[in-house]
Amino acid sequence: MIDIHYWPTPNGKKVTILLEELGQPYNVVPVHIGRGDQFSDTFLHISPNNRMPAIVDHAPKDGGAPIAIFESGAIMMYLAEKAGRFWPQDDQRAKYEVTQWVMWQMANQGPKTGERGHFSRVGPEAGDQSYAQRRFNDEVHRLYGVMNNRLYDRRYLAGDDYTIADMISYPWTASWKLQGIDLDEFRYFKRWYEELSARPAVERGMAVSVGPVEDPASLPPEEQARRRAILYNQRARPAPAS
Repeated sequence: MIDIHYWPTPNGKKVTILLEELGQPYNVVPVHIGRGDQFSDTFLHISPNNRMPAIVDHAPKDGGAPIAIFESGAIMMYLAEKAGRFWPQDDQRAKYEVTQWVMWQMANQGPKTGERGHFSRVGPEAGDQSYAQRRFNDEVHRLYGVMNNRLYDRRYLAGDDYTIADMISYPWTASWKLQGIDLDEFRYFKRWYEELSARPAVERGMAVSVGPVEDPASLPPEEQARRRAILYNQRARPAPAS
């Protein structure tokens, strides 16, 4: 059984899509990132970067003790390698064709799209955000172009086969409209997006929930302030006392 420590964000949904595609049984352990669950000692034990998702595999391939893995790219590589699906292992060229696109997503698409979302939400108390908003709007637009240009002569990001490169990239594109993207500008990406959107396992993975959606505005002002204090402008945590 796989425990996935999860909250329904694009990073969490990458992994649930793969688990659904594999038909792998899993148990969802909610990590309420708005409330600050990711800072608990229990969670930090398996995810020292205090970010979800993370998994614990209670039946690793070597038959040993459970394995904990954090970072969505590493999780997807681990699960795909264990299952022998969606990430070629015997063909070095094919393996690294997939690997480089997984790294592209982790280093570019996810962080830049996340920053775009962050700077679009900050209030006037943070000062003029026009440069940051323009920078990350442009960068997200550029990244859609990277995918579009990649897909004009191949079905999937890594070639003819559907792989973890596609699964890891898809959830960050599901909010294309909120990101100010015109799908008709990116015709090859649009074809890919529509094909993946119609996959039953993608639909199931994207729909994984942890209960009713919370409206942050409904929280008491003191709780809103507490959450802002722990979620924004984080600095280094002190090391444990020896």
